[in-house]
Amino acid sequence: MDMNLLVVGAVGLAVIGLLISVLVVQGRFNRQVLTPQEDDVDTARREAQRILGRAEEEGRARAEAFREREEAQMDHRRVEMAAAEDRLIHRERTLEQRAANLAQREQLLVQREAGVSELQTSVERAAEDARADLERISLLDAKAAKEELVRQVQDEARRDAMLLVRDSEIRAREEADRRARRILATAIERFSTQVVAETTVSAVELPREEMKGRIIGREGRNIRAFEAVTGVNLVIDETPEVVVLSSFDPVRREIARITLEKLIADGRIHPTSIEEYHEKSQVEVDQAVRDAGEWAMLDVGISRMHPELVTLLGRLKYRTSYGQNVLVHQVESAHIGGMLAAELGIDPAPVKRAAFLHDIGKAVTHQIEGPHALIGAEIARRFGEEPPIVHGIEAHHNDVEPRTLLAVLVQAADAVSAARPGARREALESYIRRLAQMEEIIKEFDGVERVYAMQAGRDVRVVVDPRTVDDLEAADLVRRISRRLEADLRYSGQIEVTVIRELRITDYAR
Repeated sequence: MDMNLLVVGAVGLAVIGLLISVLVVQGRFNRQVLTPQEDDVDTARREAQRILGRAEEEGRARAEAFREREEAQMDHRRVEMAAAEDRLIHRERTLEQRAANLAQREQLLVQREAGVSELQTSVERAAEDARADLERISLLDAKAAKEELVRQVQDEARRDAMLLVRDSEIRAREEADRRARRILATAIERFSTQVVAETTVSAVELPREEMKGRIIGREGRNIRAFEAVTGVNLVIDETPEVVVLSSFDPVRREIARITLEKLIADGRIHPTSIEEYHEKSQVEVDQAVRDAGEWAMLDVGISRMHPELVTLLGRLKYRTSYGQNVLVHQVESAHIGGMLAAELGIDPAPVKRAAFLHDIGKAVTHQIEGPHALIGAEIARRFGEEPPIVHGIEAHHNDVEPRTLLAVLVQAADAVSAARPGARREALESYIRRLAQMEEIIKEFDGVERVYAMQAGRDVRVVVDPRTVDDLEAADLVRRISRRLEADLRYSGQIEVTVIRELRITDYAR
């Protein structure tokens, strides 16, 4: 069919060429017709027939050539199509082979799946049988065994975690101890101070030996008056040109020492002059208290503080803790705390201030009941100290849990100052505490004005108000005090209790 179409196309082209030739001949004929020569008509017709014949031959030749060319192309295409058909057949056979292989593999997979299913069924049956045997042997069901296994795994994990935590804590503690030792050693190396232990006696030198007789007075009148006014034991022994003042209260002992020195310098020693110089000595000690507080602030490097706090700090000059001077301990703690803070890279100023005030409560513990740390914190809060400073004071003995690094450094500074060699003596502090407790017990009785524990606590002088206690009540009071001391104190030997009732009436003549 394609060939016929090609032939028809070729014939059409030939006809088109023939028509074109006819038209050309006709044009020529028309031009010739205009000429008068009619003889040329036959010639033109013959020429036209000749041209038409030649055109037909050319058309046929062209059609034949076109037909041959198209047949050649068709043969080539036919060969290519045959080759393509062969390739398609080959591919179809290959696909059929692959399909057969896939079907075979699928059959094998189905067989294997069947075998695996049978094997899995067998394994599950064997596992069930084994589990049943285990449950029968161990008397545990699967749930209990699972719980037991989970518990064992948890125990092992917990044990491993505990071992890890323990090792981490040990390493952290060792590193912390090493760094703490280095920091403390550095701070202690930078700070040096004298090791001074307070005692309970003061020696007063005399200009000459016969002054002892004047101090004793006629029948011991002066020495009794001195001890009654000052509350301090005056020991006069065979030591040449020296008398000794003994008292557990350092403030009382200092006032007595200054009083005795003034009496010796004046030379007039009698009960009236003793009382006069005692009052003057109290004023001097009060001034010394303020001076001591200001000196301590200057030593530590603190410039501003409430005047009442300065006075309380000065009082600590005459207080001891286990034989250690409390004011010196405050200054030492401030310096050590500042050095520790500097070693740790924090601001040393607040640490020094808190350490400097940490024992301020000891200045009033004989007046207010409670731990000196809490008392000191309340005093500092009342006089405008910052909350971090107050917390460092109240937490330095763990009366309050430390919550800041400042509080921990105050604790460390306090411990370093107190633990240095020779700083404190337990026996002296116990002795002072016992005498102070004795005085506090006696002061609880009505009518008692002053109490002096003397002779290392073997002799107690009780001064009562003569307007509220008469002679009969004084006799009853001394018995009640003796019974109370026997019940509340532990001591060796005996304690002599003396109640002093003295009525003095003074007037002035003008």
